[in-house]
Amino acid sequence: MNDLKQRDGRVALSLSLLRIGVGIVFFMWTLDKLLNPEHAASIYERYYLTPGLGTSLMVGLGVVQMILVLSFLAGFFRTWTYGIIAVLHTVSTLSCYKQYMNPWEKPNLLFFAAFPMLAACIALWLLREDDTWTVDGWRQRRHDAAKTLTDTES
Repeated sequence: MNDLKQRDGRVALSLSLLRIGVGIVFFMWTLDKLLNPEHAASIYERYYLTPGLGTSLMVGLGVVQMILVLSFLAGFFRTWTYGIIAVLHTVSTLSCYKQYMNPWEKPNLLFFAAFPMLAACIALWLLREDDTWTVDGWRQRRHDAAKTLTDTES
């Protein structure tokens, strides 16, 4: 029983570290939209083929994305937030296909870091129920404890 508890603790720690690592990257990308919307708009134009996005739209996207990122970091609504983060990063990774075709041109080699992060996003979504050091994990433990208490009183 103690071995199982230790394993669960290691899994929870590992998933928390993955979530925090992915969250840091998304947090920085979100800050770019909020603090430097012109740069963010140029990124969208170059990689997502969406010219003409104004600074107001970037700031608006940044606000919505910050709510998502903070929810993701907290592990709130894990199915949705982890899934949306995974989809967003999949789009981001695929949109850089030209950089993957010419890896030796600077700074294209750095774009390959997107693949382990994508793997982390997918792993987090697949193992979301095991990521227990989260708001959802806390809520589940409270629900389970209340149910156990109710069952023993019956």
